[in-house]
Amino acid sequence: MEEKILLVDDEEGIRKVLGISLMDIGYQVFTAENGTEALAVFRQHTPPIVLTDIKMPVMDGIDLLRQIKAESPDTEVIMLTGHGDMDLAIKCLKLEATDFITKPINDDVLEIALKRARDRIDMRTQLRAYTENLETLVQEQAARLINSERQAAVGQAMEGLSTVMRDIAGDLNTGINYFNELPCFVSIHNRNHEIIAVNSLYLERLGDHTGQASGFAYSEDSTTRSPVVETFATGNGTRSQAMVTYADGTRGPVMVHTAPIRDSHGDVELVVEIVADIGEVRRLQERLQSTQQRYQQLFDQAPCYITVQTPDLTIRAANRRFQEDFDLTVGAFCHKIYKDRDQACPDCPVVKTFADGGSHQCEMEVTSKRGESYRVLIQTAPIRDLAGNITHVMEMSTNVTRTRRLEDQLASLGLMIGSVSHGIKGLLTGLDGGMYLLDSGFKKENQQQIREGWDTVRFMVGRIRDMVLDILFYAKEKDLKWETVDVPAFAEEVLHTVGPKLKGHDITLTHRFDPAIGRFEMDAGIVRSALTNIIENAVEACRSDRSGRPHEISFHVTQDAQHIYFNVTDNGIGMDEQTRANVFTPFFSSKGERGTGLGLFISNRILSQHGGGIFLESEPETGSRFSIKIPKKASTHPHTHASL
Repeated sequence: MEEKILLVDDEEGIRKVLGISLMDIGYQVFTAENGTEALAVFRQHTPPIVLTDIKMPVMDGIDLLRQIKAESPDTEVIMLTGHGDMDLAIKCLKLEATDFITKPINDDVLEIALKRARDRIDMRTQLRAYTENLETLVQEQAARLINSERQAAVGQAMEGLSTVMRDIAGDLNTGINYFNELPCFVSIHNRNHEIIAVNSLYLERLGDHTGQASGFAYSEDSTTRSPVVETFATGNGTRSQAMVTYADGTRGPVMVHTAPIRDSHGDVELVVEIVADIGEVRRLQERLQSTQQRYQQLFDQAPCYITVQTPDLTIRAANRRFQEDFDLTVGAFCHKIYKDRDQACPDCPVVKTFADGGSHQCEMEVTSKRGESYRVLIQTAPIRDLAGNITHVMEMSTNVTRTRRLEDQLASLGLMIGSVSHGIKGLLTGLDGGMYLLDSGFKKENQQQIREGWDTVRFMVGRIRDMVLDILFYAKEKDLKWETVDVPAFAEEVLHTVGPKLKGHDITLTHRFDPAIGRFEMDAGIVRSALTNIIENAVEACRSDRSGRPHEISFHVTQDAQHIYFNVTDNGIGMDEQTRANVFTPFFSSKGERGTGLGLFISNRILSQHGGGIFLESEPETGSRFSIKIPKKASTHPHTHASL
């Protein structure tokens, strides 16, 4: 059966062409030309995936996304737009859009987005099925455990039963009926050591021994071995093991309990004997143990974190995967382990399940015992007792950190493609202008025009080269190469690198390095690149200032107990509020045609790999200050493969 998909776009041509592509992939395609029409189609056919344009009349794609998520949170919505707008993309992703694709639509990008949507749907379906199966298994295991406990309670019930039997001893037929529901052999014996009544299970498994000697089932030639005889002799109940002969001639081990039934004078008038089949008990115990082992194996091997919690959110059980990644202590609270909170998390799905008995899900950030942040998708299921009351809630959390990072990278890639296309178009336009000047100069033999054209071409080629190198650096995955670095010497190397860029400009570069800093671990090449980029931006800010004041850049390196600080300050043109908000956004540049818009974005990502960050202070016509913080200890660094 074809999977349904809803395509929403106000351009008929796009609906036709994209609809054909989707049908070729294997989808049953429904279309609509605006958000209002799309809602009607969605409510009629309930497709699991929706592709919608953002800019549409009547109702735009963002309002449609909001409405669909309100009615059907599990529906995957992929946004289409002809505008590479980062703010628009962030707004859609905050409203839980699955992906963001820019037009013209690339088939490979579309298939990747659709595959991710199907993967999310499959993951929710598997989690739901897993929850239901695990709940059923818990209920079956609890029922078997209760049945086994009933068997073990036979001996404890004997004294109470003897009191009841004394009251009904005058009517044996009525009295023995009380024992027909017991899963054991019950017989009543008189003072002559004869069996005078048996329950239905005794009759079925051992035969009708009414009127025969009390020990007949154990030995055919003597009654001295019968526990009934001993009870009549001593007046006390007994407990012993014996071999019993069944009606089919086979023999098996049993546990025998006897209790006296006294008359009004306190003399033993009758003895009730209850026999439990040890073999059956052992089989029940083995089945219970086998069930427990399978349950524990399923519990530990599940590909997610599983905990069982009480109404106060205390964790009573956790699987192996949870214990490997989180610091579990007996009686600890879920919110304390996951987020180091003293109170329950807002909108906690476990609290909701205890309240309404339903299964709930959410997504949140948690912190492992190693300090790593994970994004987890949480699903809950109630655990009930035989009366139907919720005693515990099972919480299953799937680590979707890598999936979310991939989604972020793909969203950034889509925006990057749109931004790069606009940037390259401008560069090519400038290159065409330079080529025109060259061609015209050669025709007119005008040396001045030839030089101007050549300068333009050379400038544009340099910008294309810088953009391509930045894009490659942004896209390439890197392994951090850790080494111990002498910080003052490292800072001197950075100054030596940027020194030539100040030649020909009236800019003073001052520096101060704390000699007590010493050495610490980092990837020197990558951090050097980040600092060089920031100092070069400071140089450009001073060059762009036309106030006529003397310009100065300071480069200071300081420390505290936990961090190293690289501070770069300039008194250039500074930044307004909008520029400060976008300065670390990919392909945003305040340099006009001289920048690629990737430098500060890449620098920020590099420093994040080191567990640090960049802090910016800036005001227009005053200057800017970048404070770069990096942890001293390598143990706080993520020594893993990282992607820029």
